[in-house]
Amino acid sequence: MLNNSSAPKKISRPTPKAIEAKPSFGPDHPKIRILAFALVAVLSLGGGFAGGVLASKNSTLLATPIEKQRIVLNSQGDLVGQIAKEVGESVVSVETTATTQSFFGPSESQGAGTGIILTEDGLIMTNRHVVPVGTNSVRVILSDGTEFDGVTVVGRTASSDSLDVAFLKIKDTKGKKLKPAKIGDSSKMQVGDPVVAIGNALGQFQNTVTSGIISGYGRSVEASDGEGSESLENLFQTDTAINPGNSGGPLVNLSGEVIGINTAVAAGGAQNIGFAIPINDVSGLIGSVEQTGRLERPYLGVIYLPITNDLAEQYGLSVKRGAYIAPPGIIGTNPLVKDGPAEKAGLKAGDIILKIDDKAIDQTNSLSSLVNKHKVGDKVTLTILRDGDEQRIEATLGAAPTS
Repeated sequence: MLNNSSAPKKISRPTPKAIEAKPSFGPDHPKIRILAFALVAVLSLGGGFAGGVLASKNSTLLATPIEKQRIVLNSQGDLVGQIAKEVGESVVSVETTATTQSFFGPSESQGAGTGIILTEDGLIMTNRHVVPVGTNSVRVILSDGTEFDGVTVVGRTASSDSLDVAFLKIKDTKGKKLKPAKIGDSSKMQVGDPVVAIGNALGQFQNTVTSGIISGYGRSVEASDGEGSESLENLFQTDTAINPGNSGGPLVNLSGEVIGINTAVAAGGAQNIGFAIPINDVSGLIGSVEQTGRLERPYLGVIYLPITNDLAEQYGLSVKRGAYIAPPGIIGTNPLVKDGPAEKAGLKAGDIILKIDDKAIDQTNSLSSLVNKHKVGDKVTLTILRDGDEQRIEATLGAAPTS
């Protein structure tokens, strides 16, 4: 049995703070995030899928209330079962061995998580904290029990990066043709939409399936496991049960398309509160890794404050949504990375970025999440507010420094 089945991290409600689009690699731990924070309100929009739609009109009209409920439950069960069968072939268990340093010297620890197959030749996506810095060996197990040892870590985002993802590659598929997952469009998901999560629950139960709904979106949380903390942005909130070991597994819609990457769960007395990275936020990275075989993180090179109603009032800003490139007097440092894409494009401290390619920065789309949709070298058009006037500036996204 594994010693570490992606044990939970705790999360507290974040206070507004500067976010830097400049990741730097650092150590992490192969554990699913558990979030402990006070939710002011969680809107519960009812459990269950679009029941009854698979039953005929006549049978529904003639059925008794109990029979109607049975039709709904049978339809829901059939649909979830079908999704589990189809998507399950594209879901893998990830087992790791990592070396950690302590007062008594180096020691080995084992962990487990979940991954999503992206290509037939063995490219897999998972969470960064499933394969942290210090990981010595990675094993991947398919849904049919086939095992692959010596799996390589193509790359992982930095421990300070708000995007918790990593990519793995099976060196030799032994002639086995893998089934890539179908990638969906997370921007089409709405609160109340039904979803299914598949993962290696507790690091022991391969391809466990749970179902629920999207409870919210655009969530920002602070995650920690006692060894460090990190900010996670623009997450889906779901009441779908997500357990330790599910990290890196898919959250799928009723068409069996991956619309999220399961990343964290809530603790502290909370029930059925999980979080997933919208798949659109990593679409640029997926394309880049598939094309180049390496992970290059696009970045703009600014430190910014996400604008809320309270922050706008505090600093006397004329807009209530956007990314505020706060002056050094507010954040204590130069908000522009020297010779970075933003500085080269002519952005200045005090500017407010309102849009990227006409997509508004708001509670559902942070600056980082919009940048994440692109690849290194992409040109983007920024709509900014400077001294009360709107301007449009073109910037070329660079590759984020690794340190």
